[in-house]
Amino acid sequence: MNWIYDPWPWYISGPLITLIMVTLLMIGKRFGMSSNLRTLCTICGADKAADFFKFDWKAQRWNLIVVIGVIIGGFIANNFLSNDTSVDLNPKVITDLQAKGFESAGTAYMPDMLFSNGALTDPKALTLLIIGGLLVGFGARYAGGCTSGHAISGLSDLQIPSLIAVIGFFIGGLVMIHFIFPLIF
Repeated sequence: MNWIYDPWPWYISGPLITLIMVTLLMIGKRFGMSSNLRTLCTICGADKAADFFKFDWKAQRWNLIVVIGVIIGGFIANNFLSNDTSVDLNPKVITDLQAKGFESAGTAYMPDMLFSNGALTDPKALTLLIIGGLLVGFGARYAGGCTSGHAISGLSDLQIPSLIAVIGFFIGGLVMIHFIFPLIF
């Protein structure tokens, strides 16, 4: 067993997340990814088109470093620290997903059907990606933050709106996977 290539157990990763959250709370910062889209849009000049983007984006520069770290860290973990990138799924789930067209079920975290360049030429996959992106973007804005911001930062700060949002995320996920997803595929 090589600790570099195996997933870290909860008793290592959990306290590390807690350490980061306590540090952010102590310095008055909040963790979240969706707010970075607003910052990037403002940097690109969206503040000239909509009042929503008129804010001091320079005060949020620190959070852009988090995004860069997530991208670099994900790349390093996937390409240099992962021996086996297959997903440990129940064989019945793999069979069901493969019957729905997900041929890479159980072998990759991101299905080739949706995350390959071919998805950009397949009208069904492209439509699903666009609609899904719009719904996630709208949902994150309407909820006042994304799942990581509410579930990690909001709950650790004991915010009732974050608890309500997280419950909503789980209910939405369950409805999607058990009722809507079977209708689509």
